[in-house]
Amino acid sequence: MKQKKLLYAGKAKSVYHTDVDRKLIVEFRDDITAFDGGKKDVLMNKGSYNAEVSAFLFEYLMKNGVKTHFVSMIDPRHMVVRELEMIPLEVIVRNVAAGSIVRNYPFKEGTKLDPPVIVIDFKDDARHDPMLNDDLIVALKLASPAELKKIKKVALKINQLLFALLAAQGITLVDFKIEFGRQGKSICLGDEISMDSMRLWDKKSGESLDKDVYRFEKGDVMATYNRVAQRITKSAKKR
Repeated sequence: MKQKKLLYAGKAKSVYHTDVDRKLIVEFRDDITAFDGGKKDVLMNKGSYNAEVSAFLFEYLMKNGVKTHFVSMIDPRHMVVRELEMIPLEVIVRNVAAGSIVRNYPFKEGTKLDPPVIVIDFKDDARHDPMLNDDLIVALKLASPAELKKIKKVALKINQLLFALLAAQGITLVDFKIEFGRQGKSICLGDEISMDSMRLWDKKSGESLDKDVYRFEKGDVMATYNRVAQRITKSAKKR
């Protein structure tokens, strides 16, 4: 497979056309951003840590019946994926109150959310990713009512699977952001699942194990990412 022209460059990933029909290559770059791009850095090996965790979790989800765009890894930072018609929604599943839900609503940080709360934002940097409700999603023709029902059902299944996997490694899955796309009539998980898109806390210490370490300068970001990648992928493989 040959990498061809750039299709899209985001804040931390680049997507390329290939010489194989309906297959793309995603490059996980070492860029890291926070606060809507207001804070930016390049941290060595960050891309490969996120790619490793994403590939591992995609494979785990696929083994458990979740359709994803993942095909294979070319090298530690380049992933082959199936081309999807991406739906411009950021689907956030929250198990514990933290981050923006605490800033915007009268929740106390650390409060368990049972059942989990699904929040959906419009993926639009120019509008700062505003929150949507079901009626707005349908009115904007971003997804049909049937697609939206499917997206929520799959998001909760993903949450159940990831929560159990990570809990076995002593990690609390506080919340995470995922994106979906269409492949024909099927809805598939796309984008990534990594320390950039999950909020993770150590069960014993409460230590942040995700991009909050970078956002709020809580310690050595890459040491944390390396440790978490090893903890998720190596320990879970032994189960």
